[in-house]
Amino acid sequence: MELTALLERMKMEHLLAQLDGVCEHAAKGDLDYKGFLTQALEAEWRGRHQRGVESRLKLARLPWVKTLDQFDFEFQPSIDRKQVRELAGLSFVERAENVVLLGPRPTWPLPSASGPLRPATRSCSSPLRP
Repeated sequence: MELTALLERMKMEHLLAQLDGVCEHAAKGDLDYKGFLTQALEAEWRGRHQRGVESRLKLARLPWVKTLDQFDFEFQPSIDRKQVRELAGLSFVERAENVVLLGPRPTWPLPSASGPLRPATRSCSSPLRP
């Protein structure tokens, strides 16, 4: 069976798209079989991981693309910058703790909460996990 057909059957579309580049790199780099296989599978994993990040961002339905670097802490000085940065580190997920954001709507609108949720979509955690 031809390699491209096998990759299609195995649904390895990311590796299939990058196969020529991976093969060229292996040929130039004097890689052994294990090194070549590692590079090939890394190409597939990176593609799947990126697709997963995009899918989780879409499922989270965050209304704005806003990062914590773009957030204006001066506009709302009552928001603790250190605490928000700690939330963005997702340590509460590792400790299996819940986070509840309270306050009047102008104080803590959803776009502000979307900052800490973005790193969760890049990790393997689901921001929508019950």
